[in-house]
Amino acid sequence: MNPEKDFAPLTPNIVRALNDKLYEKRKVAALEIEKLVREFVAQNNSTQIRHVIQILASEFALSQHPHSRKGGLIGLAACSIALGKDSGLYLKELIEPVLTCFNDSDSRLRYYACEALYNIVKVARGAVLPHFNLLFDGLSKLAADPDPNVKSGSELLDRLLKDIVTESNKFDLVAFVPLLRERIYSNNQYARQFIISWIHVLETVPDINLLDYLPEILDGLFQILGDNSKEIRRTCEVVLGEFLKEIKKTPSSVKFAEMANILVIHCQVADETKLTNDLIQLTAMTWMREFIQLAGRVVLPYTSGILTAVLPCLSYDDRKKNTKEAASACNHSLMKLVTAEDDEDEEEEKSGSMESPAREDGQPKTEADSNDMLNASQESVGFSNISFFAPASADRPQVSLDLDGIVQVLDRHLHDSSTGMMTRIAVLKWLYHLYIKTPRKMFRHTDSLFPMLLKTLSDESDEVILKDLEVLAEIASSPAGQTDQSGACDGTDSKLVLKVPGRMNSYFYKFMINLLKRLSQERKLLENRGAFIIRQLCLLLHAENIFHSMADILLKEEDLKFASTMVQTLNTILLTSAELFQLRNQLKDLRTQESCALFCCLYRSWCHNPVATVSLCFLTQNYKHAYDLIQKFGDLEVTVDFLMEVDKLVQLIESPIFTYLRLQLLDVENNPYLIKALYGLLMLLPQSQAFQLLSHRLRCVPNPELMRTVDESRYMDSKQQTASKRASHTKMDYNELLQHFDRVQSKHLEVRHQRSRRASDHPDRKLI
Repeated sequence: MNPEKDFAPLTPNIVRALNDKLYEKRKVAALEIEKLVREFVAQNNSTQIRHVIQILASEFALSQHPHSRKGGLIGLAACSIALGKDSGLYLKELIEPVLTCFNDSDSRLRYYACEALYNIVKVARGAVLPHFNLLFDGLSKLAADPDPNVKSGSELLDRLLKDIVTESNKFDLVAFVPLLRERIYSNNQYARQFIISWIHVLETVPDINLLDYLPEILDGLFQILGDNSKEIRRTCEVVLGEFLKEIKKTPSSVKFAEMANILVIHCQVADETKLTNDLIQLTAMTWMREFIQLAGRVVLPYTSGILTAVLPCLSYDDRKKNTKEAASACNHSLMKLVTAEDDEDEEEEKSGSMESPAREDGQPKTEADSNDMLNASQESVGFSNISFFAPASADRPQVSLDLDGIVQVLDRHLHDSSTGMMTRIAVLKWLYHLYIKTPRKMFRHTDSLFPMLLKTLSDESDEVILKDLEVLAEIASSPAGQTDQSGACDGTDSKLVLKVPGRMNSYFYKFMINLLKRLSQERKLLENRGAFIIRQLCLLLHAENIFHSMADILLKEEDLKFASTMVQTLNTILLTSAELFQLRNQLKDLRTQESCALFCCLYRSWCHNPVATVSLCFLTQNYKHAYDLIQKFGDLEVTVDFLMEVDKLVQLIESPIFTYLRLQLLDVENNPYLIKALYGLLMLLPQSQAFQLLSHRLRCVPNPELMRTVDESRYMDSKQQTASKRASHTKMDYNELLQHFDRVQSKHLEVRHQRSRRASDHPDRKLI
């Protein structure tokens, strides 16, 4: 510093003392400056006051010499003290040079700068608020200062500034938020602590509505929530909790859509090894749950993004039980928001039409109609696949469901082999719900969903298969799926022209054909789950429809071995499953034209399996025809598998299903062909346990002479009346049925001969 330079009105002694390296001498100079400035204030000489401040700032505080800078800082603080309440007129000139010293490399100088600013702010109080951003910016840097003395001084200044903001009603939040949004992404632990403490303070001030600007800082808050410091995380949790309480109190003023983008991202864990990520995810999921419940249908356009975040969490184990429960609540609440009105086309919505797609009874199908079938019971997807929220306009436009996006998310989770079981179940529940509530729009996606739904039938979980069957059954039976096609659908055999049964649509036969095709290609699926799948379909789509359609399809099946196996499976289900009790009773008496038609339909396909055909005749009490069929067994190739099937039939005859048949053995004279048929089976069997069982049963058949205990004429009249009543509905050509049986068995014989020839031509090749 040039000693000959004129620093008036500062005296040479003051200038010399300000440049001294000793603090005490600089303090004496500061007292002289305070006295001098007080005189100027008394004289109302603002020009001289500004001149003194300008000299202290430019010549001292911003000097290259460290002692001069220290003198300038204490001098500026002395000016502020002397000015008192009038310091507000000169704050810009007082504050800026002090803040510049915050960046000084000398920690002692940074401490003196902090001390000087504390004195300036303490005097000015509320007058410093127009310069709050400058002060906050400087303090945020000192909060992360490595020197403990500087950090301690900055904390004193920070507390003073918070007191001023809390007491004042003139805080400019609009000007402050951009700076807060910028600084909230600091990775420094102390800077984060400083930021979160300020947000906490501003949140408690009644006159400051920080909630309006929450969308701008929410992402940063979640970043801070992942800090390694337990204290910072706890403070951040408190802050987020207070915000959520306020949101619940005033939901009408909350910008849900703008913040939900952030929640979707933080509901997904990028690194599951970090424990802090679990806290972030749980908090975000909790917020999402509240948002869905508070915002209602406003969130519907963004369902795909929410599902992207929520669905993977449903498969978490007990280690993330709270997150899983929150995700489940989100999923359940979101599903309830989808209603029949979401099935309206855009044109109908614009015209105000509120008509829902009608069922057969003219009423829209509700969730309650099928609620008994829909019980409430991965890795994060990349952000490129997330559907985000769009900011809601002030007038809140009409809500529309992003069905395309939802279906895309659901389909992606079904295709992903890493998707957990509970997530797959939730996906299928969503699809079922959408087909119930928005059938017309959903059928636009059915062709793309159908292959994956069929593939899901091979899932390892029975519960997944049950939900999958419910979706497929709804597709097959919904009136919205009806097209002009009467039988064959895309991807099915064009040679099959089949009549769609009542209450079913054109997808019904597509489903049946593809199901049988899948069972043919995956024999393990047929062995392990075939009966389970068919029984459930009988409950969902009516047993008569299932058996009638499968019989029609199997009649044209070219793989005769599969056809025989499938008929055997269907026959076992028909004879043993409780779900088919009504169908068995319908076939048992053949009292109606419909039951006779069903018998003929089943019979023609059952001919692929001779033993199954006989058992069908036993079930329908066509004993003479059963006897005629058994007579033809002598011309068939009797294999071990064939004898095992006869063995199983004998076991079935002893089961409760055929109680009526065993009782008819008492009426020997009127059931001669039943006895002959059973003797025919006995003659087919080798000396085995089944042989002994059936032989013992036949030895129990009574002597007809001993059974005549009633008036023969009256008894025979009654029997003939019953027979004529049955015959009036059963005008069937049994000779034609026998001929059909012969034709089918000839085909099977020809196929077996072809396989034998191939085996002899290639002895080393194993035939399957």
